[in-house]
Amino acid sequence: MLEWHRGRSAIDMVERDDGLLVANQSAPMLFAPLRRWPAPEREAMHLVRGDVLDVGCGPGRVALHVQSQGHRVTAIDVSPLTVRVARERGVRDCRVLSLDEVGSPLGAFDTVTMLGNGFGLLRSRRDATRLLGRLSAVTSAEARILTSTLDVYETTDPVHLAYHARNRARGRMAGQLRVRIRHRHYATPWHDFLMVSRAELAELAAAGGWCLERTFGDGAFYVAVLAKVTGPASGRAPGR
Repeated sequence: MLEWHRGRSAIDMVERDDGLLVANQSAPMLFAPLRRWPAPEREAMHLVRGDVLDVGCGPGRVALHVQSQGHRVTAIDVSPLTVRVARERGVRDCRVLSLDEVGSPLGAFDTVTMLGNGFGLLRSRRDATRLLGRLSAVTSAEARILTSTLDVYETTDPVHLAYHARNRARGRMAGQLRVRIRHRHYATPWHDFLMVSRAELAELAAAGGWCLERTFGDGAFYVAVLAKVTGPASGRAPGR
């Protein structure tokens, strides 16, 4: 992120624990203005209300847009250099903080944004329930989460299908990736990153105190809108 911010083209590699290497070419999009975002993400921005928590903010594209619309935004990311870039680009309140560390000292929020495949930060079935509950504790009664992911089942690639089968045999969700990011001689620790179908997302949301209100996007990539469940029965049905 820092190299892109400094005007130098850079590529990082996503390494999966089955040996697959994929060049990550998302950096230009992470610096892009709203008009160049994927259509599902642009549509979701119309639902932003009140004070916003931007989780996994990267270089700040979502935080900067929402901030420009007059919202108070708190942006968080685990990468100190990425937070430095976001601050230099103008994000007013940007902190080095993981989702596991989110708590009441941050305040209360009306919207949580987790775009750019941000649902992956929930890591696993168990962690998703716990972390969605943590987000419920720092949000208002009418809060929404706007998050995006990839439906891993929309593939015919035998390498990916074999990985899904391997995960299921180990008691993991099919789209529970074990990855690390490599750039030049740097590498992150190995970590889980979760990608799910719409049905799986609805199930995980319900377990964490949220309801899948609707989705944007008809292909593998989609944005999910989660509404907070505050009563015994919300009456909402998952939709698209």
